[in-house]
Amino acid sequence: MRVALNGMGRIGRTVLRAWISGRWPGIEIVALNDIASAEDVAYLTEFDSVFGGFPGEIRLEPGCLVVAGRPLRLTREADLSKLDLSDIDLVMECTGRADTPEVASRGLRAGAGRVLISGPSEAAEFTVVLGANEQGLRADQKIISNASCTTNALAPLLRVLEETVGVDSGWMTTIHCYTGSQPTVDSPRGAPARSRAAALSMVPTTTSAGRLVDVVLPQIAGRVSCAAVRVPVASVSAIDLSFHPRHHGTAEEVNAILQSAGGVIGWTNKPLVSSDLRARPESVVMALPETVVTGGGIVRVFGWYDNEWGFSCRMLDVAALWEKAL
Repeated sequence: MRVALNGMGRIGRTVLRAWISGRWPGIEIVALNDIASAEDVAYLTEFDSVFGGFPGEIRLEPGCLVVAGRPLRLTREADLSKLDLSDIDLVMECTGRADTPEVASRGLRAGAGRVLISGPSEAAEFTVVLGANEQGLRADQKIISNASCTTNALAPLLRVLEETVGVDSGWMTTIHCYTGSQPTVDSPRGAPARSRAAALSMVPTTTSAGRLVDVVLPQIAGRVSCAAVRVPVASVSAIDLSFHPRHHGTAEEVNAILQSAGGVIGWTNKPLVSSDLRARPESVVMALPETVVTGGGIVRVFGWYDNEWGFSCRMLDVAALWEKAL
């Protein structure tokens, strides 16, 4: 499958870094597009403040970025539909701007076969979360969304819990690292709290995960509410979920369920901190020492997720799975 990355921001570049590991032999990234200069794309691909230096040589040649010996076509076009993508099977739409059908379909109008959006989008025909609803992928779908990083962490966990102990009602708070949507110094960003300097304060805010979980897991729609707190760390986030189960058990029994879940759900029994989870490929890594069952029967579980690396791995996983549906 020949893939083009549109948008070489945090997710676009992380997808490229994950792909170069060779874990997805059926995927061939052949083209990159961004509104930044070729020099900026090359520099930010080679040097990363979170993940370090790129694991391979990065250099520019006329019309392409050579990545670990692979020449990738490099273009600078704000409107993807103006490019010729007739040789592309899938566009990974990583600009964060594909909210409307007009923008989301630009890759199709350029000649590509399908579009996978790296975030929530009303333009998507289907919102997929691996480990939650991937059975809904179909060959006739042209534009799909990979949901959000937090939804990818939460939805597979909720599916496992619903199918075992049951989830009557719950509350999830994501403790989320700051992102490029927040300013480095106080500056208007819409919501007042989100306008404050990202690295100086904890910022109570919203998350799209609550709405998206209802879409991805309609069988538990309306049962779990969500909120977020943005915190001054650059990578790795967490979900803190408390819920009323239908079938009561001990913390040890809940942990046994989490350990046997498999798939995109990992676990650790070590007392880790967020920086220990950097570049973990799972959608969520459950911290078993944090599991608690209160005297009243409320269950609390806690999981880490690298909101960039884990999500980028799911982009590649979903692309490979979608290809099999054809």
